[in-house]
Amino acid sequence: MTSQTYLSELFSLSDRVAVVTGGSSGIGRAIAGALARAGASVVVVARREAELATAVDELTADGCRAAWVGADLGSRDGVRAAAEKAARVFGEPDILVNSAGINLRPPMGELDEGVWDTTMAVNLEAPFLLGQRFGPGMAERGFGRIIHVTSQQAHRAFVQSGAYGVSKGALESLARSQAEAWSSYGVTCNTLVPGFVMTPLNERLSSDPEKVAALAARTMVGRNGLADDFAGAAVFLASR
Repeated sequence: MTSQTYLSELFSLSDRVAVVTGGSSGIGRAIAGALARAGASVVVVARREAELATAVDELTADGCRAAWVGADLGSRDGVRAAAEKAARVFGEPDILVNSAGINLRPPMGELDEGVWDTTMAVNLEAPFLLGQRFGPGMAERGFGRIIHVTSQQAHRAFVQSGAYGVSKGALESLARSQAEAWSSYGVTCNTLVPGFVMTPLNERLSSDPEKVAALAARTMVGRNGLADDFAGAAVFLASR
């Protein structure tokens, strides 16, 4: 057996179906691309249909199986509708990646209930509802992979990110609860925990060269994260 054959058998996602939220940009798009190129049939779920179409067209041009579902993950009805549409494309998913997120960044003293509710709906409730929809089926079939994209803000406070940090901390707790419930049935639940990554979510900070440099200086490698940094980790967590 060649090394290429061994690695292909170990990490191939052929015959797997993946649903990736937030897959039209940033980390979600990088993960969707990695899973598709590793052999999975990928359904990308997000709000902006033009960006979704571009992301999926790129994958299909590379010979991947991919499709998109436009959805509002800020409402329960929107999440439920997206889940059913996604499951109809290639079948029930073996892999669920929750990468969709928002960070509205009001100062803590100005954080109102509207911002709080919107943040929790997208960052926490949508992953919960999708897990409840797909997790039991994964457990029944004996294989499943749930991957949540959280944040270092789950572990330390960042300026003007109070609701975001709380939502990501709760998402990590959700992952542990899902793992406790379903791991004995072949369903793994893990988190990817980015620091500052140059994505549209961080557009306001990315436009300030001094802040970008200061954040890079705080890292061990001396640079900020890139979306593609998470591709290999996602394939690893999604594989057997």
